[in-house]
Parts: sequence; C-alpha cells; structure tokens
Amino acid sequence: MSFFDYFHITSVVIFLLVISTKAVYLRLTQNINAIVIGRGKKGFHLALELYAFAGLAVWMIEGILYSLHKPHIFPAPLDIRLIDGTAVRVVGVVVLTFGLIILIWAFISFGRSWRVGMDLKTPGELVTTGIFARTRNPIYVFLILWFVGTFLIHGTLIFLIFALLAIGHLHYQILREEKFLIGLYGQPFKDYCARTGRYFTFVRYSKTMKK
Repeated sequence: MSFFDYFHITSVVIFLLVISTKAVYLRLTQNINAIVIGRGKKGFHLALELYAFAGLAVWMIEGILYSLHKPHIFPAPLDIRLIDGTAVRVVGVVVLTFGLIILIWAFISFGRSWRVGMDLKTPGELVTTGIFARTRNPIYVFLILWFVGTFLIHGTLIFLIFALLAIGHLHYQILREEKFLIGLYGQPFKDYCARTGRYFTFVRYSKTMKK
C-alpha cells in the first residue's frame, strides 16, 4: 500500500468519525435524532434518498477495496485506468484535504442544527456564520471534492462514473432543500441566499453590492 492508499482510507475514517460523533453528541446532549433519511418521504423521493445512501456506502467500500488492493465490487471493464501518475494523485490529495477542512469547519459551524435529510419535526435554527458565510452547502461541497479527489487518486472509470453521478445528484438535492428551507425560514433564508453562494462565495457581501 502506498501513501495515497492510506490517505484515502484515512479520509473515509475521518468522515465516519465526524458524522457518528456529531450524531451521538446531539442525541445524548440535545435529544435530537439528526439522522432523518427517509423520514416523512414516500415514493420517488424516498427511493432517491435510499439510493443515495446506498450508493455512498458502496462507493466507500469500493474505494477501500482499491486502497487495500483487494478484489473489487464492479466488473473489470469499469476498472480501466483513465489517468495515472504521482502528480495527479497529489492533486487528488490536495482536493480531498481541502474538502475535509470544509467538512470539519461545517460541523463546528452547524451547532445543534445539523441534520442528515430534511427534518420537518425538529428543524434547527438557520445557520449563516462560520463556513456558512462562504457557502450555503458546505457538506455537499465536501462530498463533491471527496468524489473528485478520490477519482484523481485512483484514476479509474468507476470512480469517474461515481463522481459524475454524485455531482448530478447533489445538485438536485440542493435544489430540493432550497425549496424546503424557503418554506421553513422564509425571507431570512432568501436574504441569506442573496448574499451567499450556493457552492462558494469569494467576495464578501456588502450593501454596496446590491446597487
């Protein structure tokens, strides 16, 4: 195993630790069930959420198998290497590291408002500070960077397919959540959207920017 293999496995461990630690903390200290995948959903939207959750799990397992150099889940035709080289893998590490920084910063900024899924029963307060002053969707930004970084590290067709599917699904999910959040928070969320980018804001908002 190489440094890149160890790094990718470490990224999976960090992700799982951050998610599980936050979920347990909210449950024990606030009595909040932060994992609300499928709650109140049915039909297409329920199937879509379950598909996304299962797809993420399969992708993580496949990545770990690649890193351990074990037999893969998907057939050989999807194992075609599209890109290769140390320089590309280093770029992948940089992209993934940036994503992990965003992930950890997001969970610090979230406070007690973090949820996995759209929570109609016990929604948290609207968070607009910390990393949320730079992006409305830091967790989704992290996931996109994670999928892209993993493709750059492993370089095979299956990880490119996963990255493209993930980007498309995450964008669709963001649009769905924006409708939900407008209904939940109303004008304050609309104002927040006006000054903060969906993916990233590079210029700090000011009143003069309205003119």
